[in-house]
Amino acid sequence: MGDPLGSEEASLATETGIKSDLCLEIDPPPTETVATAEDWRRALGKVVPAVVVLRTTACRAFDTVSAGASYATGFIVDKRRGIILTNRHVVKPGPVVAEAMFVNREEIPIYPVYRDPVHDFGFFSYDPSAVQFLSYEEIPLAPEAASVGLEIRVVGNDSGEKVSILAGTLARLDRDAPQYKKDGYNDFNTFYMQAASGTKGGSSGSPVIDWQGRAVALNAGSKSSSASAFFLPLQRVVRALSFLQKSIDSCTDKPKAVHIPRGTLQMTFVHKGFDEIRRLGLRSETEQVVRHASPTGETGMLVVDSVVPNGPADKHLEPGDVLIRVNGTVLTQFLNLENLIDDGVGQIVELEIERGGQPITVSVSVQDLHSITPDHFLEVSGAVIHPLSYQQARNFRFPCGLAYVSDPGYMLFRAGVPRHAIIKKVANEDISCLADLISVLSKLSRGARVPLEYMSHTDRHRKKSVLVTIDRHEWYAPPQLYTRNDSSGLWDVKPAIEPAAVPPSIGNSGLPICQNTESMHEVVRGVTDTAATMEASSGDGSSQNDFGVEAKKQRVEDDSSDGTVANGSLHGSELKSDDAMATENSVLRDYESAAALSANASLAERAIEPALVMFEVKINIMFVKLMGRVHVAMSLLKTEPALQRGDSVYLVGLSRNLQATSRKSIVTNPCAALNIGSADSPRYRATNMEVIELDTDFGSSFSGALTDEQGRIRAIWGSFSTQVKYSSSSSEDHQFVRGIPIYAISQVLEKIITGGNGPELLINGVKRPMPLVRILEVELYPTLLSKARSFGLSDEWIQILVKKDPVRRQVLRVKGCLAGSKAENLLEQGDMVLAVNKMPVTCYNDIEAACRTLDTGSHSDENLNLTILRQGREMELVVGTDKRDGNGTTRAINWCGCVVQDPHSAVRALGFLPEEGHGVYVTRWCHGSPAHRYGLYALQWIVEVNGKKTPDLNAFADATKELEHGQFVRIRTVHLNGKPRVLTLKQDLHYWPTWELRFDPETALWRRNILKALK
Repeated sequence: MGDPLGSEEASLATETGIKSDLCLEIDPPPTETVATAEDWRRALGKVVPAVVVLRTTACRAFDTVSAGASYATGFIVDKRRGIILTNRHVVKPGPVVAEAMFVNREEIPIYPVYRDPVHDFGFFSYDPSAVQFLSYEEIPLAPEAASVGLEIRVVGNDSGEKVSILAGTLARLDRDAPQYKKDGYNDFNTFYMQAASGTKGGSSGSPVIDWQGRAVALNAGSKSSSASAFFLPLQRVVRALSFLQKSIDSCTDKPKAVHIPRGTLQMTFVHKGFDEIRRLGLRSETEQVVRHASPTGETGMLVVDSVVPNGPADKHLEPGDVLIRVNGTVLTQFLNLENLIDDGVGQIVELEIERGGQPITVSVSVQDLHSITPDHFLEVSGAVIHPLSYQQARNFRFPCGLAYVSDPGYMLFRAGVPRHAIIKKVANEDISCLADLISVLSKLSRGARVPLEYMSHTDRHRKKSVLVTIDRHEWYAPPQLYTRNDSSGLWDVKPAIEPAAVPPSIGNSGLPICQNTESMHEVVRGVTDTAATMEASSGDGSSQNDFGVEAKKQRVEDDSSDGTVANGSLHGSELKSDDAMATENSVLRDYESAAALSANASLAERAIEPALVMFEVKINIMFVKLMGRVHVAMSLLKTEPALQRGDSVYLVGLSRNLQATSRKSIVTNPCAALNIGSADSPRYRATNMEVIELDTDFGSSFSGALTDEQGRIRAIWGSFSTQVKYSSSSSEDHQFVRGIPIYAISQVLEKIITGGNGPELLINGVKRPMPLVRILEVELYPTLLSKARSFGLSDEWIQILVKKDPVRRQVLRVKGCLAGSKAENLLEQGDMVLAVNKMPVTCYNDIEAACRTLDTGSHSDENLNLTILRQGREMELVVGTDKRDGNGTTRAINWCGCVVQDPHSAVRALGFLPEEGHGVYVTRWCHGSPAHRYGLYALQWIVEVNGKKTPDLNAFADATKELEHGQFVRIRTVHLNGKPRVLTLKQDLHYWPTWELRFDPETALWRRNILKALK
């Protein structure tokens, strides 16, 4: 099979079955001249120039294929018309971009013209005049030449090699079609050939030739656990090629779509030996008739293996039925049956079968196979949805044409809808096909939260229900409908929903917001909720602190029985769970019963509960209006005095089942320093922060606020993410929760309320100037004074620091400086920061206070005078500070499927920025894109485009706007490890237009702008 880039050999399901082990082909091969080495040399001399290496990119996940890049093999079967034969799984059922490379390294673009809906073959077309420097001939097809014992050669791109020639001998002509995957493409209703040629990944589509240079079969797959290779017979290929050639010859001006008649009964046959068919009930007189009417050497008959629901054969045929005659003719071979069905599309065929020894005659209508082969798909918020294909309907035993999720994308994945799901209902409307889904989506507005019901082939007997937020923000293009165009080989795209059809913004229930709230149910107290998109997992039995030391704490299980419920369940929770969501009526009952329970809540809980917010995992906070009138109260923040060891606090928050709960606990460490290491890929991590630890382990799924007895907030009980590395190649993400002191939040909050000196931002409809926070862009970590003495810290300084802070008894050391900061090249790793502006410092808050002093002072000095200890020597340094507005990334560009942006702080924290320019950092790439195909992966900077410097996003946008569709681009990159690299890629504006995202502070929304696209 075609090998995905960077993968090992293609895997194949283990073949089982008694017939596979016992069936031996004993017919002698036809008498022919024994080929000599010179004969093979001449044959290969003609064949090798006609074999091409195919580089294909599946631009979108579709049907049985995931988006990605791969390489395979094909060969020329018609030189004058420009036709290349290869496998179906190479041509792909969905959008594909491909190139063919000849043996002399000439590369030409190719376009798919046909892929068989069932059998593993397809055709690419190319312009014969594009091949200028190579002399080659087409390879003739000779399916009749295949015989057991025939010596063959497989010529192709095996295991990534440009040319590989593998020898073998045909051992079987009647092998069952190989089964590759239970949820992927599998061939059926045909025999395969088998030989021990040992082909591997990349050889898919290779010609299997004889000594005369004729192709006798098409290489399709192999068994990775042995040397067995599987070849597709060419009889159906020859038929399809003849239709294709006639269609091309009939075109006078421009190419047109090729129609190759293909019929189906939507059923699968298997060939079984007479011994097994007798056990199924075949009568002896029927066997005698069949053997007499069949060719000499026939050993079995066709038996029904499966029937697709709602297909033409459904309710007529059953698994185990033995096929005797079709239209009065005895049929025992796949080829004869398929010839009859393909020539009888739209007609009625009469099937004579035996079921348990009872003869039955049924009439079945032959359906057009192309009518149930999807040729269009909907792309919405990254999700790819299309009609269920015959292939997957056969795998999953669902009717063809249902709304099938080929890729859940962002919107459906966020709601917990998996790949291969079948959508049954959206917004309580039945979905029977893709058109129904588009119709429902056109009625919903951005932000609408509606129920979605789906089924999965892994749990087909239960329907699952989730809440989906209709996402139409600017991260993705508006819903688009792609339709296959066999004339051009591309998939034409158009808006799936006309802009005028989209209704205005509506409430999150999916219904227009009701203005008369008096008519709605009254709620005693409301809890503002932003639905958690993931079901949080409970913590382990023991927790580890930031230094890896196991802490023994009392474990409190995170269930609602230990706490007091206030105001019941939340409406509209969005959990990744297989359980059905509660209905609207049950939610209302929860609200009504909550009033009786609230009387038992603690004082702290009653005070803080109206202000609780449930965070949305990895998504910005979004307030959701509950059913009924919502009472939201402002919480009181208490910053002084700071929490001390032994203080009692109440943890009030929402548990993972979204119930308000309070727990009492004791502060064990009010100033524990966080020490979160860098992850494999740069991402946000909390640095220079002190947190609060409690004596009780509440698990990683319980979050909220730490309050005193009066309900005043003392800290936020928040979640932190860290990556635990087990080896150089394996790691695992872990979450832990700690308290964030409220003073760290109140300082910034006060500046936002009073008005900062930074750019304005729209908050709840009001423009507020955001504060510019002055920081020292240095990562620090504490070291105990007893340990610092060993590094040369004097007793005098130890006494000064102990007097300054008798509780912590620590000194701050430099872990690293952020690249591009004013502190870079001044401070070094391991430096001890003893004092700032002659004032001793022992904690992160001391550094932050010194930075704030620079803004409040009458002078405009932006520097700090640091007293440091470096390698035993005390030094005075003047170090500059930086101002940050806290907005983070405000612009990103998607070019050729890779997302570039200005490097965020997590990248700069690694301490490296390329000297050539560091404003175009590749932060991610998309499967099936040119970036994926040509290896433009994340964690590198683009510093040049076609020789033009790209120091920032503006220069990069200007350079890429000049590039045309299909143009090869030379780019120079510098990796995060400092290694430079030059690579080329081919721009594809049809499937991957260039666009940018900009954060608009006027509306507090992201805006998507197209920079370059095909007109």
